[in-house]
Amino acid sequence: MTGATGVSGDWVARELDEQLGSPAGATAGPDESALTRALADATTGGKRFRPHLVESVHRLLGGRRADAVPAVGAALELLHTAFVVHDDVIDGDDTRRGRPSAPGTFRAHAQRAGASPAAADAYALAGAVLTGDLALAAAVRAVATAPAPPATVARLLDLLDAALRISAAGELADVRFSMGLAEPSLADVLTMEEHKTAVYSFELPLQYGAVLADAEESVVLGLGRVGRQLGLAYQLLDDVQGVFGDPARTGKSALGDLREGKRTPLVVHARTTSAWPVVRRHLGDPHLGPAGAAEVRRALEAGGSRAFVEELAAGYVAAATAQTAELGLPAELVAWVGDMSQTLTRGAA
Repeated sequence: MTGATGVSGDWVARELDEQLGSPAGATAGPDESALTRALADATTGGKRFRPHLVESVHRLLGGRRADAVPAVGAALELLHTAFVVHDDVIDGDDTRRGRPSAPGTFRAHAQRAGASPAAADAYALAGAVLTGDLALAAAVRAVATAPAPPATVARLLDLLDAALRISAAGELADVRFSMGLAEPSLADVLTMEEHKTAVYSFELPLQYGAVLADAEESVVLGLGRVGRQLGLAYQLLDDVQGVFGDPARTGKSALGDLREGKRTPLVVHARTTSAWPVVRRHLGDPHLGPAGAAEVRRALEAGGSRAFVEELAAGYVAAATAQTAELGLPAELVAWVGDMSQTLTRGAA
């Protein structure tokens, strides 16, 4: 990426390498080496759009802290890595982006060494949790050591702390809803998705770019609201892909959400339609196969749930674009938000 910031090339990869340091060498023990490799693997791949959101907002607001952008952008990628690794632990996913996830990698290592199934499970849990912890610590360190004035770094850390707390609560709500003890409302699951994904993936990057550009607090807060709208749209379309998507393209199973009994907006809407008896029969079945999943997909489409969620996402995109125009931002930034929102939501869809 090039522009007024002076950031160019694959700067995210270079900065991640810088933040994580050299791989563990000969003096490191086997466990440190295993964690170092797992962390490097976990940061490989993905869209990496969060760092580029920071860079773009900073540039379009006329920011002059190009030297701080890479560290802050990498911090967001490391934060995402931490959440992804821990999410795979929570969901029991051994695959991520079409290849073994952190827990899947550690489980495979244990199995090859001849561990029992229970021991392999314990090793997978420990290795993945610790890998996520290291990613989270690296994210905080990247922000804390960014080359920016102390007041700016303090503001960035405050925003990071708030995003961590909100996102963690969103993750816990997701698991609580999946227990099936009480059916959440649409408002409940939208709040959960806003907290779990939109806050750290969209709100925080847009705010980071504005803070680095010394924008007024009203702009920082306004871009945060825009980010939440975009994040909700993105997550809603991701939910659709979690059931209807092609695993070869999305890099994740199209059975996982259904097997785990996730109460996504698709499921919550289906509860109000004729599709619910079919969906309820298969939802949360850990042995759900392709035939049962296909039956659920047909029911969700026939009952209008897929169309409902896609229309809801489009509404959030429109709201984000309108809110951006009301903030009095440079025309280039307003246009960029419109283009970016369409690109990201098409990517999710």
